[in-house]
Amino acid sequence: MATADVSSRTAAGGGLLTQEQLTRYSRQIILSEVGIENQRKLLDSKVLVVGAGGLGSPSSIYLAAAGVGTIGIIDADRVDLSNLHRQVLHFNRDVNRPKTQSAKEHLEALNPDVRVIEHPVYLDSSNALEIIRDYDLVINGCDNFATRYLVNDACVLLKKPLIDASILRFEGQATVFLPGQGCYRCLYPEPPPPGMVPNCAQAGIIGALAGHMGTLQVIEAVKVLLGIGKPLASRMLLFDALSGEYRTVRWRRDPNCPVCGDHPTITELIDYEEFCGLPPRTQEPAGELAGPPQQVVQAKGWVREVTEVKDRVGSPDVQWLDVREPQEYKMFRIPGVKLIPMGETLDRLSELDPAKETIVVCLSGERSAKITIELRKRGFDKAYNLTGGMVAWINQKLPIERG
Repeated sequence: MATADVSSRTAAGGGLLTQEQLTRYSRQIILSEVGIENQRKLLDSKVLVVGAGGLGSPSSIYLAAAGVGTIGIIDADRVDLSNLHRQVLHFNRDVNRPKTQSAKEHLEALNPDVRVIEHPVYLDSSNALEIIRDYDLVINGCDNFATRYLVNDACVLLKKPLIDASILRFEGQATVFLPGQGCYRCLYPEPPPPGMVPNCAQAGIIGALAGHMGTLQVIEAVKVLLGIGKPLASRMLLFDALSGEYRTVRWRRDPNCPVCGDHPTITELIDYEEFCGLPPRTQEPAGELAGPPQQVVQAKGWVREVTEVKDRVGSPDVQWLDVREPQEYKMFRIPGVKLIPMGETLDRLSELDPAKETIVVCLSGERSAKITIELRKRGFDKAYNLTGGMVAWINQKLPIERG
């Protein structure tokens, strides 16, 4: 970064912008709503992005490009090949890397003014207040209801602005929750029953929609940080990508809201898995089973190559298990292979024979590696991950079924 020139214009309070910064942000600075003073504000701002996925990727990229000085990224997951069509912060070389590590490397390469703080953990009631407290604003990019309610409640308790968005298939929505002006619970007092609303892995998502809504979140964040324009507070923007239509609906703070209402009954964080009717979240395996699942199964020898097993489809001594989602399974599959989606596998173990050799399949080998480990932990001593998954199978030009 260039050394500050004494002739450089200064921001309020005497903060200098270097000549390099004046050049980097010049197209932004010439906006009357931004200028030198507000650019300095951005450089001094701290924003937390919850999730480095479909929404968090474009959000964090444009936060960094805009010159937001400190960006926190919270995500406990690793990059999977199936993420890359929409999670544009990550690249092929990042598959199996922690998402926060990938994010930090790419964002700091994009803009050396930016400091990226990694939070490679699951956000829960034990750490949310401590993490969120240090930031000026939160962008929510999570994809599950338990975390969504957790982030909302923490932001209300800490009086932090929250920029919220969600995406599914071809539809997106976004709104802004400002302190004292309502919250997520005013719109959705209770979560839907478990399994009622599909996630992106189940229902699908057009990749560019994530970029569209994620960058919209950044526009709203900049407006709130700088106090310019009219944020989407008390309004929700709805976008239908198939029709190309936008709608804005108004909503109001609920005076009876249990968190932000006139007489709140929730004054501390609760158990959000229980609130949403979900089983407790399991942590990453410890000890010898710690690390990226594909590396674990490889190191333990719990793998089978396509060339080893291609002639064993239909063998009475082998049971094949496809753990992808039904939509993926319909597109293409190994002939005759049983489908039990990843989220249902552990509840349907009675459908499998632990005495048989079990070959677990997914698209790339990542999800199937996780299930292979879980099967091994539950007495399936002949469970193996198909290395490379369906991608490797198709690359060998082996038979597949469709429909």
